[in-house]
Amino acid sequence: MSDTAVPILMYHAVATDPNEATRALSVTPEAFAEQMAVLADRGLTPLTTAGLAACWRSGRPLPARPVLITFDDGYEGVHRHALPVLAKHGFPATLFVSTGWLRGPYDTGGGLDRMLDWDQVRELAAAGVEIGGHSHSHPQLDQVSDAGLRFELIHCKEIVADQLGTVPASFAYPYGYSSRRVRRAVRETGYAQALAVGNGLARRAQGPYALRRVTVRRGTGIEEFERVVEGHAIARTFARDRALTKGYALVRRTRQARRLVSRSGV
Repeated sequence: MSDTAVPILMYHAVATDPNEATRALSVTPEAFAEQMAVLADRGLTPLTTAGLAACWRSGRPLPARPVLITFDDGYEGVHRHALPVLAKHGFPATLFVSTGWLRGPYDTGGGLDRMLDWDQVRELAAAGVEIGGHSHSHPQLDQVSDAGLRFELIHCKEIVADQLGTVPASFAYPYGYSSRRVRRAVRETGYAQALAVGNGLARRAQGPYALRRVTVRRGTGIEEFERVVEGHAIARTFARDRALTKGYALVRRTRQARRLVSRSGV
C-alpha cells in the first residue's frame, strides 16, 4: 500500500454567488453536493490530512479507495453549505485556516469574501473536520524574510491552539508555493505534514511536506471530477495549470534573486 496514489481534493469557497476574487476557485453548493455523492456512490473513503500522514508514517494500510477533502482559507460557505453535506455522508475533511482572515479578534481585514468566525470553526472541528494552518496573513511564504516566515507559521499555530485547544498538526502552503527553506521552517515549527498543490495525485514518496493536491473549481464538470477521483487523465486535465505554474515559478525565482541582490547591496 506504500505506493498508493491518493487524490487530495482542494476546495476554496462553496458559494452560490461568490465575489469576483473567489469565483474561479469556488464551487456552487449544488456542485459540491453532487461531487460528494460521487465519492459515496463509488465507495471512496475520505480521510483527514493527519489520518493519511499517520498511515504513511507508520506503515499502516490505507482504507479502501482513500480520498481527502480539503478546504483552504476559511470561507463561511464551508460551514453553511459544505458541513451539512459532509455530515450527511459521514465524511471527515480538513480545513486550512488563514487566521488573520477569519472574523474575530485576529482579523486583519484581508479576507477575500465572507469568512468563517471562530465559533463556526469550533463547530466544524466538533463535527470531525481537522483544522490545519494556512499562515496568518496568506502571503507567498517563499517570498518573505526568515523572520516573517516564522511569524506567519508560529502565529497561525498559536492562534488555532488558543481558539480550539488543539495544536494544528497539518499545514497547507498559501498559493501552493513552497521552497526548501519554507518546508524546513514548517517542520521546525512543529507541523507534522504539509500540502502543496501540484495538481497531481499524492504519494508517500513525495514526503510529508510536499504532498500534492488537485484543484476543484467552478469550471470543474462532474465528468472531469469523476476522472480526477479515479486518478484518470490527471496530466491532461491539469496541463494548462502546470504550464502556468512553471512559468510563474520562473518569474518568482527571478524576483527573489533580485531581492537578494538588492539586500546584499551588490
